[in-house]
Amino acid sequence: MKYTLIAWMRDKPGVLSRVAGMMRRRNFNIDSLQVGHTESPGISRMTFVVDGNERMVDQVIKQLRKLVDVTRVEDISEQPIVAREMALIRVSTSADNRSEIVQMVNIYRGEIVDVALDSMIVQIVGAQDRVDSLIDLLSNFGISEMVRTGPVAMARGRTERAVRRSSSVWRAQANGRDATASERFKTGGV
Repeated sequence: MKYTLIAWMRDKPGVLSRVAGMMRRRNFNIDSLQVGHTESPGISRMTFVVDGNERMVDQVIKQLRKLVDVTRVEDISEQPIVAREMALIRVSTSADNRSEIVQMVNIYRGEIVDVALDSMIVQIVGAQDRVDSLIDLLSNFGISEMVRTGPVAMARGRTERAVRRSSSVWRAQANGRDATASERFKTGGV
C-alpha cells in the first residue's frame, strides 16, 4: 500500500540529504518526494509517498522524528486529502495530428506551453489518475521526453486545532523538548 507522509523541517542546508540518507540506510523506498517553502518563514514542507506496510511507515515516522531539524511529521494516508501532480510532456507532432493533440489537452484541462515544428510541450496539473490518462493518450503520438512531479497533498478542511489533536502529528519545540500532542493542546502550544 502507498502512504502519503508530510514532514515540516527547518530550511537549512543538508536537511534533505539527512532525510534521504536516513531512508537509504534503513532500506525505505521513496516513490515520490516534493519539497517546497511553507507559509512559515524558515520552514520547508516535504511531501513524500512510500510503498510498504503499516509497520514500515511507523518506522519511517519514528526515524523522521529523531532528526533534529524535522519539526513535525504527519501521515495523511487515511484522511481525505487534496493531492495534485504536474507533468511536462514533449509530444511528437506533425501538421496532421497537431489539432487532435490540442483537443485532447483541452479536454484534460492541460496547456500547451511550447510549440516547435515537430513537437509540443504539454503541461497538465491534476489528480494522479487524470495525469496518467492523458499520458496514456499522448503516448499514441510518441512521447519523446517527460518529467513528472509526485503528489503534493493537503488534508481537506482541517484547522490548526484539529491538527493539534491528531495522534499522527508530532512537533518539536524550539528548545528540543518533545511534547506530546495532548500536552501541547492543553497548554495551547504549537
